[in-house]
Amino acid sequence: MYNRMRIIAASIAVIPAIAFAQEVQTVKIGFSSPLTGPQASAGKDNQGGLQLAVERLNTQGLVIGGKKIKFEIIAEDDQADPRSGVGAAQKLVDQGVKAIVGPYNSGVTIPASRVYNEAGIVTATVASNPKITQQGFTYLYRVAASDSQLGGKMALYAAKELKIKNVSVIDDRTAYGQGLADEFSKVAKANGINVVSKDFTNDKATDFTAILTSIKGKKPDAVFIGGYAPQGGPIKRQMKQLGINAVLLGGDGICSPEMGRLGGDAIGDSVYCTQGGTMLEKAKEGKVFADDYQKKFNRPPEVYAVSFYDGMMLIAQAMKAANSVEPKQYSPALAKIKYKGVAGQYEFDAVHDMKQSPVTVFRFKDGLPVPLTSY
Repeated sequence: MYNRMRIIAASIAVIPAIAFAQEVQTVKIGFSSPLTGPQASAGKDNQGGLQLAVERLNTQGLVIGGKKIKFEIIAEDDQADPRSGVGAAQKLVDQGVKAIVGPYNSGVTIPASRVYNEAGIVTATVASNPKITQQGFTYLYRVAASDSQLGGKMALYAAKELKIKNVSVIDDRTAYGQGLADEFSKVAKANGINVVSKDFTNDKATDFTAILTSIKGKKPDAVFIGGYAPQGGPIKRQMKQLGINAVLLGGDGICSPEMGRLGGDAIGDSVYCTQGGTMLEKAKEGKVFADDYQKKFNRPPEVYAVSFYDGMMLIAQAMKAANSVEPKQYSPALAKIKYKGVAGQYEFDAVHDMKQSPVTVFRFKDGLPVPLTSY
């Protein structure tokens, strides 16, 4: 009887140790992107990249602060709309997320980032308008190229490789489109390209006949669109219908298979775009990522899936380095990080822009963007 009691007592004594060893902490990661509306394809692409990263991390048995960590995605549809984006931000803050991967759009990121920063939540965004990091927010990081890199490199390529002399510029008046068009125009002029016209639309428009009819009279060699694929596709299709033989140029917003779906057979080798990051097909990690994404979601990754993937991996690495999931603890580790991701090398400058962000130029073939060169 005495021995039996000793065995029971010993069993009870080890229960707390076993429980402690198996303790799991769920860490909520917020996601903000358009999941409905014209840009839903981009939002779903982003969500897939984040999901792939979280699933991979959850198989690694990460232990941070003495607890096994399980990441959980809390997704909000910001509808690519600033007001909806701020509402989504408040919902995510209220749910106690420890990081935000997103938003996607500059127009959403500028107001939403204030909400996240005031709540002390690390935000890793791909939004490209230079004003985003100029706000000086402690917890805000850009994990992709800025407009100055995307628009500027497209202008350099247009001048030096395509030998463009005259260009018409259209922007959609979003923070992204306007910032991109301004940077393109600035570098284009500095490299001898004449900006023969500048027109404005919006990110809900689908009929560009009036703008394009006006542009046709200017006889440009190229049209630059500061905007997204839901406008870029119809613009090129309508250019073809009006007999405008100019090439179409754009940034990462049009660097998507959505262009082919919306522009049909007009989306071919006369459409060029730029995207932050190195050529995935040229790097072993990039090909593995693309294959894994295709296998998981039965579709290829589009523009920023890889950046949302890398963004989550960066955050997890910083948490690990700081041995804490609390933003106040791991943000300083993120600011000093040196990390080799799928899309490139991640190091941040004083305002939390990437120190180096290679830009890849793409040319469309059969409705799909095909990488040409890193520039």
